[in-house]
This record gives sequence, C-alpha cells and structure tokens, in this order.
Amino acid sequence: MAKARGRGKPLRRRDKKGGAGSGRRKPCQHCRDKVEQVDYKDVASLRKFISEKGKIRSRRITGSCRRHQVQIARAVKRARELALLPYVNEGGREDGPRRERDRG
Repeated sequence: MAKARGRGKPLRRRDKKGGAGSGRRKPCQHCRDKVEQVDYKDVASLRKFISEKGKIRSRRITGSCRRHQVQIARAVKRARELALLPYVNEGGREDGPRRERDRG
C-alpha cells in the first residue's frame, strides 16, 4: 500500500514561512524626503532616533536605510559632543537613589 503524501497535520498560521515580522518594511524617512546628509544641528529630528535612556535606536525600530542610519549615528554622536543632546536621560536612574554601604 502506497503512502499518502501531504496527509500530515494541516499547517498552522505560525508554521508558515516568513513569521510574524515578514511584512513590508516602512520606507526610510530621509529617503522619502530626499535628504542627502543628516544634520547634527537638527536636534528635534534626532530625538526621534534616541530612546528614553539615551541610546541610539536600531534600523529595525526606526525603519531607516543603512546609509542614513550610519549618518544618524554620526550626527547623534556629534550633537552629544557639542552638548546639543544628552548622553543619558535627564532623570538619571529609574530605580531610585543609590544607598551607601557601611564600611566599618
């Protein structure tokens, strides 16, 4: 007796190729606006690419292309150096004040 092909379990939605994140990538904001060079003096637009802790957000989160992500990172670093942007958030640590240990 021959074995029937394709008679296994039906494919579930999560088993399909591509997964949940295989949707279309959002286009780069700078490519849409035809920006050649990201300006480090434009602090308002650079703040969109920085997290609450002060870290530079990744391409996956921001949707930037590789070329503009490199320019964004360089512009953020220059703006931090010139004190236009903070290195960390102004609130400091989120878990509260630090306690001193007794040394005695």
